[in-house]
Amino acid sequence: MKGWFDAFRNDGGPTLYSYSNRTPVTGDVQTLTLYLIFCTVFIAFLVIFPGMRKERFTTFTSVTLSLFVGTVILVAKHGSGWHVARAQILSSYRAFSREKIAAELGAFIGLGHVNITLTAAGNWTAEDIDFNERFAWLGSGQMGESYREALVRGLPFPILTVAEYFSLGQEGFAWGGQYRAAGYYGSILLWAAFATWALMNLLLVVVPRYGAYTMMLTGALLLATDLVYFLLIPPTPLVVRFEGSALMFRLGWCFWLVMIAGVLCLSAGLVIAVVDLIYPHRFSTILEVDYDTPYDRHIIIEESHDTRNNKKKTPANRLEEPPTAGLGSRLLRRTAAENPREVSMW
Repeated sequence: MKGWFDAFRNDGGPTLYSYSNRTPVTGDVQTLTLYLIFCTVFIAFLVIFPGMRKERFTTFTSVTLSLFVGTVILVAKHGSGWHVARAQILSSYRAFSREKIAAELGAFIGLGHVNITLTAAGNWTAEDIDFNERFAWLGSGQMGESYREALVRGLPFPILTVAEYFSLGQEGFAWGGQYRAAGYYGSILLWAAFATWALMNLLLVVVPRYGAYTMMLTGALLLATDLVYFLLIPPTPLVVRFEGSALMFRLGWCFWLVMIAGVLCLSAGLVIAVVDLIYPHRFSTILEVDYDTPYDRHIIIEESHDTRNNKKKTPANRLEEPPTAGLGSRLLRRTAAENPREVSMW
């Protein structure tokens, strides 16, 4: 007798799923999460932006630049686009096999890992061969352990070939250690840039002048990150050769994005600092703590100038007395000031 829960079952047995449920990795979850967080904050800012009546340009520029730089720092820290390579290859799927496959092989190096992708082409379909494997090297021996695990799992031969170049640290195969050193010092500078970026946001709402100086420091740290990474990557380029093609590495989108963010930060901070030196206390945003209140720094400065100009002036007919004058001299001067006619007739 058939019941409510007998769908897809044969003779009362368990449900039969006749297709594979495995799907390839199509995106980096950490990167997508960062994009979602910063986009949500920026959309919320755009919603309230039409209600602003003052300092619209400076506020929009400061918030947009700040969110862009923060996104770049975190995405570049976790991204896989610092040194990249991609090529169409013809290689064996398994070691010591005569059967060749045509596929697209890619290697994407980050600060603490390398992603190796393999997608079938030609007679093969993407459902048959579509790999995206990550090998991390945060620890000194982690890359070697990841490579041994890949051997046990039986990953395709092209992926193992590329991973082997990063796992060995002897007989001239020093690329893994050099990339690890470049990523290590690059991560330190990026975290330092993130700290100055957070301090920049705090100072922009308290003392905008110092916020501009911190913005310049953030830009300098971002440019230093690119410089250190470029100097520490292997001087001898890594070339992974296959039949009729080779993987040639080049600087990726993370490197160029960090450079753009650094140049923007340094330029914007320099412009704000110069304008503030020429026209003091003119740069302002509505994000300041005491903006448009009696405690606003602009109102306090104007009131202090008015107080100085409205000081009680000394009358022209008032005679100043020297501090060493005696009592008789002071009485005589005061009498002369009160009765000028009598003094003149006398």
